[in-house]
Amino acid sequence: MRYALFLLLSLAPGLALAQAEALENPGTISAVQDRLYRMNHELMLGVGALPADAYYKGYYAGVSYTYHFTDSFAWQVGRGAYSYNVETSLRRQLERDFGVSPTATAFEDEVNWMVGSDLVWSPIYGKVAILNNRVIHFEAFLLGGATVFKLNRSGPEGFRPGANVGVGLRVFKSDTLSFRLDVTNNFVFTGATRVINIPTFQLATALNFGATE
Repeated sequence: MRYALFLLLSLAPGLALAQAEALENPGTISAVQDRLYRMNHELMLGVGALPADAYYKGYYAGVSYTYHFTDSFAWQVGRGAYSYNVETSLRRQLERDFGVSPTATAFEDEVNWMVGSDLVWSPIYGKVAILNNRVIHFEAFLLGGATVFKLNRSGPEGFRPGANVGVGLRVFKSDTLSFRLDVTNNFVFTGATRVINIPTFQLATALNFGATE
């Protein structure tokens, strides 16, 4: 009995302190802030590159319209781009030194223009502090869709279908202005059994209309 009384007296100060803390802080609350910037109707103007082909490098200008259903899900309803292509030194050497025709099959995969549509999922939104004096809001997204390419071929064979997947990053400047980086790989069906990869890199300015809190 004496031992039990001694143990109770020893624990009493700790129990009293724990009870006092519990009264002051009845529970732990985790709060996730709402997005500061929301998207609705997005018009995007961008420039990009087709860097992977050994025989030419493409530099393109593009435009797109995206409708945002929610903060994390959107449909890039339509996009289009026209490519200005520059021959590489390898292609010039083949034509000059080996007499390869400019219409050779190896050169027919050159992209003239492309149009397509994508679904966009944005699971990540956050903000970072730069030197403790500026806060930048951003989001990261995934996209996937379909594209029709006009290749450097004559007739119906010049139009080839493709499927694409990509990732992107958006940095918000204001409610109406943001900047996007899109990196996409296109799987283009150039024949019955032939598929080529056409990666694209794009930097763009996005204008946002109609967003509300």
